[in-house]
Amino acid sequence: MSGPRHVVAVLALPEVIGFDLQIPPQVFGAAEADGQPLYDVRVCGFDERVPTTAGFSLLLEHGPETLAVADTVIVPGTRFAPARREGVLPADVQAALDAVPAHARWLSICTGAFVLAAAGRLAGHRATTHWAHADALRRLHPDLEVDESVLFVDDGDVATSAGLAAGLDLCLHVLRRDHGAEVANAVARHLVVAPWRDGGQAQFIDRPLPADREGSTGAVRAWALEHLDAELDVAGLAARVSMSVRTFTRRFRAETGTSPHAWLVAQRVARARHLLEGSDLPVDRVAAAAGLGTAASLRAHLADDVGLSPLAYRRRFRRTGA
Repeated sequence: MSGPRHVVAVLALPEVIGFDLQIPPQVFGAAEADGQPLYDVRVCGFDERVPTTAGFSLLLEHGPETLAVADTVIVPGTRFAPARREGVLPADVQAALDAVPAHARWLSICTGAFVLAAAGRLAGHRATTHWAHADALRRLHPDLEVDESVLFVDDGDVATSAGLAAGLDLCLHVLRRDHGAEVANAVARHLVVAPWRDGGQAQFIDRPLPADREGSTGAVRAWALEHLDAELDVAGLAARVSMSVRTFTRRFRAETGTSPHAWLVAQRVARARHLLEGSDLPVDRVAAAAGLGTAASLRAHLADDVGLSPLAYRRRFRRTGA
């Protein structure tokens, strides 16, 4: 590929959460187009050796100067005491973060949100973190809008995720936004993870679910994915698994974190994006094949999802040779 690659700086602050730290290099480091890497991923820190919470330490190849050339800055979960306990950053850390280019975007995984908040990068933004730490983040930053009910929040140039696996969801989401569904799905297959979970899906918060003898909605969800072009409604889906609409809706939300209608819309938009990237179908036929009805409906849903018209999306993410 011509031109410099997009630099992703992953800031490791002690004690860094080892699982979280590995997510950005795995996701962005595996992203390729025509056999060439799409990102230059650099793990950086303020000390050559950085302890983790997993019983091992990291030997870093990059220092804080990496932040000054970053296009994306990602802060994984951390127990970094100044940010976690006091809501502030040492002068050297604050100075290094202030040197990040103005065009750069900011991401956090789990308790990395404490660092972004302490640096002043979450002001005016809705944010999330691991549900178990949401109240602590509110106490330290009472003006911050914290929503622990979601997997991640994409607020444009600032995005935050819940803990651990939700960091995978956020990074795959950003990759999909940058380079389209095909590239993101290829990375997901490489990592053997689900290619897509919507950011609005609920975190698996430690709340007891009501006892329920009815079965799972997994089978009917699998069936619906094979019939997205058909007329589907909640009553029909519930009938396929012999549940009342009320029971089905409750069970569906418990299993997926969202309503049946919202899930269907999201799956249909995802299908439309695949067809726009990998086929020559006219927009009205893409809309019909995805179950979105008309080109106007597809246009509205795609604008809400990625801010692009169908034709603009196709031009941007069209696969070579499709």
